[in-house]
Amino acid sequence: MNISKLETFLVLAECLSFSDAAEKLFCSQPSVSMQIQRLEEELKTKLFDRLGKKVYLTKQGEDFKPYAERIVNLTKAAKEHLQQTDDLMHGTLSFGASHFVGVYLLPIILKQFHERFPNVKIDMAVKSSKELIHQLGVNELELLILSDQIVFDRNIYSSNTFYKDELILVVPPEHSLATKKAVQFSDLQNELFLLKPDKSATRIFLDSKLGALNFSISDYMEISSLEGIKQGVIHGLGISFISKFAIKEEIKNGLLVEVPLEEIRLERGVNYIHHKTKHLSPAISEFISLLKNASESI
Repeated sequence: MNISKLETFLVLAECLSFSDAAEKLFCSQPSVSMQIQRLEEELKTKLFDRLGKKVYLTKQGEDFKPYAERIVNLTKAAKEHLQQTDDLMHGTLSFGASHFVGVYLLPIILKQFHERFPNVKIDMAVKSSKELIHQLGVNELELLILSDQIVFDRNIYSSNTFYKDELILVVPPEHSLATKKAVQFSDLQNELFLLKPDKSATRIFLDSKLGALNFSISDYMEISSLEGIKQGVIHGLGISFISKFAIKEEIKNGLLVEVPLEEIRLERGVNYIHHKTKHLSPAISEFISLLKNASESI
């Protein structure tokens, strides 16, 4: 099966427009039509419905799409692996990470990798865990770095914890709790909390841990951005549980104050995930070695 035809199919499946697909592929519209026609003849099925100027994926097209993605991405990965010599003078380090991990935790490790392998291009996708799991499934990414709260098929993927991240209670310096040596949950009943949305991995983890102690947060405001939550606490909007690593500079500079909890330690793991049977590229293998030593360098 011709890879070019599969790439044309995937671009058209994304654009759902022959003219837009032709523009993205730098070819003519008749060329796109011919590629799709030949692919449909080869597969003996219709992949697209053409209703006037509109294009829609058929059920067969929807079913075929993940296979096409895997084939195209696997071919790209094979070429990439062959380009990476033993001393990693070429190639790309391509992986995905959740927002907290990609923005706050990994830059230190990526700096180490870049210093060791300056000619390797680094391509980090910072997206939702759902998007990243899909990209790993279709072989678009070799490795994911996510919270250990993320659900995935452990029969297919291997997962290893390389870092422990602690959520701590933080308040602005002028808050009444800022001078407390430790607090109990009964001290927090009347506080407004700034929290991630209820379906986020951080929120699910937090609700589970607090629920085990029969404590529920009744007065809260949901903010999807971790940076937004930090700024909200700094400016006295409310208080929050935030990753200790993500706010170490704010605590150091006196913008936030950590208030110790007496009853619980909110610790979660950060994992790297990859296919169990996949041959990992030299770049990914070297990156994993750095992750294993992360606790020493972070």
